[in-house]
Amino acid sequence: MKSSRTVRTGALTYEEQLGARKVGLRAELRRAFTGLQREETISAYLFLLPNFLGFLAFSLLPIGFAFYIMFTDWDLAGDPAFTGAQNFVTLWNDRLFWKTLWNTFYYTFVAVPTGVFIAFWLALLMNRKMKGVLFFRTVYFLPQITLTVAAAIVWNWIYHPELGLLNYLLGSIGIQGPRWIHSTAWAMPSVIIMSNWQGIGFAMLILLAGLQGIPQEYYDAAEIDGASGWQRLRFFTIPLLTPTIFFVVVVSLIGAFQGFDQFYVLTQGGPAKATTTLVMYIFQNGFSFFKMGYGAALAAVLFVCILIITLFQWYLAKKWVYGFEE
Repeated sequence: MKSSRTVRTGALTYEEQLGARKVGLRAELRRAFTGLQREETISAYLFLLPNFLGFLAFSLLPIGFAFYIMFTDWDLAGDPAFTGAQNFVTLWNDRLFWKTLWNTFYYTFVAVPTGVFIAFWLALLMNRKMKGVLFFRTVYFLPQITLTVAAAIVWNWIYHPELGLLNYLLGSIGIQGPRWIHSTAWAMPSVIIMSNWQGIGFAMLILLAGLQGIPQEYYDAAEIDGASGWQRLRFFTIPLLTPTIFFVVVVSLIGAFQGFDQFYVLTQGGPAKATTTLVMYIFQNGFSFFKMGYGAALAAVLFVCILIITLFQWYLAKKWVYGFEE
C-alpha cells in the first residue's frame, strides 16, 4: 500500500519560515518567563519603570502637548482655541523673532568656536607632566560645577561700569573700559566671555581624556623619525582627537542654542533686546505675556534649528572626523 503523504524537498516557503520563527519566538518567551529568568526579567522591568515614568511625565507628554498648543491660542486661564497655523504666520512677520534668532546664532557661533579653541589648548597644557598639574586641572574645572545663577551674579558685579573689577583693572593701566552689559555693542560679548569662563572646564576635561587615549607609541615613533613638535601636533594629535572634538562641538552647540540662565540674570535680554535669544523670547511669551501657543511655536523653531545644525554636523563629520562611520 502506498502512503498518501508526499515528501517535498527543497527550501521552505516564506510562510513556513515565518511560522517557524513564530514558534521559536513563543518558545523563547516561555523560557524567559519561567523560574529564575522570569524573576530577573520582572526585576529588570521594575528597575526601568521609574525612568520610563519620568520620561513619560516630564518629556514625552510635554512634547506632545507642546505640539498641540502650537496650533492654538492659549493664555493658561481658559481653554486652548484652535487657530491652525496662525502662530507661525505671526512668527514669520514678527521682527523681534528674527532679531532673537540672529542673537541666538551670534551667541552660538561665536561662543562655541572660541570656547572649543581655548579648551583645546588648555587640554594640551594640562596633558603635560609638570608639578601642580592636578591643581590646575581642578581650578579650570571648578567654574563648571558652579551654579550659573551664582556665577552670573558675580559677573554682574565684575561688569559694573563704575564699581566693577574689570573696569578698575583696565583703568589702572590707562584704559577706559566700556559699559559692558549696559551697552548694546558689548552686552553679547560680555555674556559670551562669562559663558566660556564657566563652560571651558567641561570641554577641556573631555579633550584631555581624548588626548590621554592617544597611544604614546605614535609620538615615540614620530620623534624617532625626526618629526617636530608642530608636526606631531598636526599629523598625529589633531587627527586622532577629531572624534572627541566632534563630540564637544555637537554638545556645545546644542547647549549654546538653549542658553538661558546667564542671559536672564545678567541682562534680562537687554539692553534694547541686544541679548534676547530665542529661549529668552520663548520664556517671555509663555510666562510673561501668557501666549503659550506662540511660545510653543517658537520652541518648535528652536527644535528645528538644533536638529538641522546637528544633522549638518553629522554630514560634515565624514569629511574631517578620523574613523567616522555612518
